[in-house]
Amino acid sequence: MSNTGIKYRPIAWAALAVLLAAGAAQSAASLKDTRPALPSDTRTAEQLFADAPDGVDPVVTGPVSAAFKQRQEAANCDSAVWPKIPTVCYPD
Repeated sequence: MSNTGIKYRPIAWAALAVLLAAGAAQSAASLKDTRPALPSDTRTAEQLFADAPDGVDPVVTGPVSAAFKQRQEAANCDSAVWPKIPTVCYPD
């Protein structure tokens, strides 16, 4: 390898590190910006079932549609804890 290549190698590595850091920062910033905001008029399960002192079990024992089951899986209803249970966990 020539002396010129050896002389500029640290500069090349530094430039690569700066580019990778900038790409990671941009990627992290775009992930933070794309989170959907909840509408302000969204009612919580606690508000919907205010007369239930110990909460309401979101487990449905009757027949439901496949679309409802998919909505429950997407909202992680199995791991939800009262009072922070998404309203999509309950049937319409």
